[in-house]
Amino acid sequence: MGTAGAVFKEKNLYIIFSITLVAVMGVASITPAFPDIIAYFGIDAQEVGLLIVAFTLPGVFLTPITGTLADRFGRKLVLVPSLFLFGLAGVGCMFTSSFWSLLVLRFLQGVGASSLSSLNLTLVGDLFSGNQRTQVMGYNASVLSIGTATYPAVGGILAVLGWKYIFILPVLAIPLGIWVLNGLKNPEPKNKQKLSTYFGRVWKTINQRNVWALLIINIILFLILYGTYLTYFPLMMKNRMNADSYHIGLMMSLMSVVTAIMSSRLGWLNERIPVKRQLLVGSSAYLLASLLMLVADNYGVIAFSVIVFGLGHGVVIPSIQNLLVGFASIQERAAFMSVNSMVLRIGQTLGPLLVGVFYALSGLSGAFWSGVGLAFIMILIIHFLVFIPATDSSAKSVD
Repeated sequence: MGTAGAVFKEKNLYIIFSITLVAVMGVASITPAFPDIIAYFGIDAQEVGLLIVAFTLPGVFLTPITGTLADRFGRKLVLVPSLFLFGLAGVGCMFTSSFWSLLVLRFLQGVGASSLSSLNLTLVGDLFSGNQRTQVMGYNASVLSIGTATYPAVGGILAVLGWKYIFILPVLAIPLGIWVLNGLKNPEPKNKQKLSTYFGRVWKTINQRNVWALLIINIILFLILYGTYLTYFPLMMKNRMNADSYHIGLMMSLMSVVTAIMSSRLGWLNERIPVKRQLLVGSSAYLLASLLMLVADNYGVIAFSVIVFGLGHGVVIPSIQNLLVGFASIQERAAFMSVNSMVLRIGQTLGPLLVGVFYALSGLSGAFWSGVGLAFIMILIIHFLVFIPATDSSAKSVD
């Protein structure tokens, strides 16, 4: 069992962190420029949202394919072209003069991004085991949260120069691709099995009660994150507090910072608190945060609500990732984790739509009551369907 210091001596760790930062760049860095893009192209608020849809849509369909390719032919063979495509298509957005060509380039960038958020976790499973894996999952979730907290500020600064300048950031994926090609030292799967046998093993890994329960929990928590929180929390602050973009962004960054701190302590938590209890406490935090947002009418209550939300998010996300990555062997891990990424994309896509129904029926109170209800369903699923041996903090892998 390695210490945190030993983990940070692993050079591959910094490549994984870099892939994670690129994976979350595609949405978080461009939203500050949306008002300028609307004005430049003469479009409305609904149309500018297509820039996110065009980017995330390829992941729903392509992630299982890229996962299968990574299992059959190796992680690098998928990662390197994906990073190059992400970078080239992203930078290409700087030079477009029509909104539709911008959407096409965003779609191509999304094709490049489709493998990144699953293969970074796959690499964690390939390279680390036991408590080291738990620690790295926590640190990686912290890096992701730091990225989601920082990119809007960086994008906002670049957007001051002009909306096109936000698309200079993806160029960083190109040197990262070169670094992965020459610097990543990872075990590659040696798949000699027939495709029918391979897919049979993938399905056998997925078709377990714990796995189904964790995948359903992942969908629900992303319904809460992208529906209740990311979509309607800013609207709540605007309506109740007449808050400007700066104060809304500050509160949302506070959540990401709390998540980052909490995630970084995952290894410490796992040594002291059973994983199932962590998931129950984290889900309860989502429920409490939604209740607080339901009644919040001053900055003190709002700040407390996002801190509670961040505490729950910082526990639940890396804990589920750590459990899932241990279920599959190296021969099927990329395909298995790509199913998880596809599930997350579904939650991201359906969250605003589902919670939007409750908002249409009952306004902001309906949106936050939906968060309460979804969190309660999470608690029930964890309590009745998730079974983790008391002697084991993560799923057993058969590497």
